[in-house]
Amino acid sequence: MELNCQNCNEIITAHFCCNCGQKKYKRIDRKYILDEIQYTFLHTNKGFLYSVKNIIKNPGKTAREFIDGNRVNHYKPILLAFVLSGISAFISFKIIGLEKIMSSIYAKENINSEFMNDYMTITSSYNSIIMLLLIPIFALFTKLAFRKWGHNYYEHVVMNSYILCYYTLFNIFIVYPLMFIMKNNVEYFSYFTSLSMLAVPFMLVWFFKEFYSDKPLKSIIGRVGVTIGLMILGFIIFMMMIFIGTVIFAAIKGPEALEYMKPK
Repeated sequence: MELNCQNCNEIITAHFCCNCGQKKYKRIDRKYILDEIQYTFLHTNKGFLYSVKNIIKNPGKTAREFIDGNRVNHYKPILLAFVLSGISAFISFKIIGLEKIMSSIYAKENINSEFMNDYMTITSSYNSIIMLLLIPIFALFTKLAFRKWGHNYYEHVVMNSYILCYYTLFNIFIVYPLMFIMKNNVEYFSYFTSLSMLAVPFMLVWFFKEFYSDKPLKSIIGRVGVTIGLMILGFIIFMMMIFIGTVIFAAIKGPEALEYMKPK
C-alpha cells in the first residue's frame, strides 16, 4: 500500500521514504512501545547482543568486519565501549564495592601517603572508565606500531574501542565474579586486581592476529610488543606529569597539601 511521507510528502512504496529516509507511518501500539524501550536501553534490535557475542568469540574478526563495511548488524563500537564501561563501573563500585576494598588493602600495605592511597584506589576501581578516556592515546600507539599495515588513525580508534570492549567483557564475565566471591578475603583479593592487566598482552595478540589474519604470528607479536612498550613509556610520562602536578599543588596549597602527600 502506497502512503505519502509525513516528512516530505513523497510517496512511500517500501518501509522507508526513498527521498528523506523517514520510516513508513505505523500506528503507535504496544509493540511500538516495547521496541522503543528495547532500542533506548539496549539497542538490541541494532546489534548490542550480537556485537557482544561476536566480540567474546572473535574480537579481531568482528572489528575487521565493521571497519571493512559490514556494519548493519553491529552496535556502534565507540558507543558500545561507553555502555560496557558504564556497566563495568556499576558492577565494580555498587556490587563488589571495589573502591572500599582497595582502599583498605592499600591502607594495610602502608602505601607511602594518603595521596598515593587515594590515587591507587581510584585508578584500580575505575580502570575501565580511565581506559575509555585513553582510547585516542591507545589508538596513536597502535597506529605507530602497525603504521605500515594500511589503516588510518580513526580506524585505529575503532579498533581500540573493540579492544576495550573485549577487555571490559573479560572483566565482567571472569574477573568480577572471582572478585565478588573473594571480596571478604582481602589476602587473596588483591591478586585478582592484576589479572585483567596481565591478560592484556595475550588479548592484544589474539585480537590483532584475527584482525590481520594474513600476517604471520611473529610479526603480530613484535608489533604488540612495540605497542606495549609505547604504553609503558606513556605511563612513565603520565606519572611524571602526576609528580609535577603534585609538586605544584603542594606549593600552592601549603602545609595541608604536604601533610596529605607526606609518607606515613
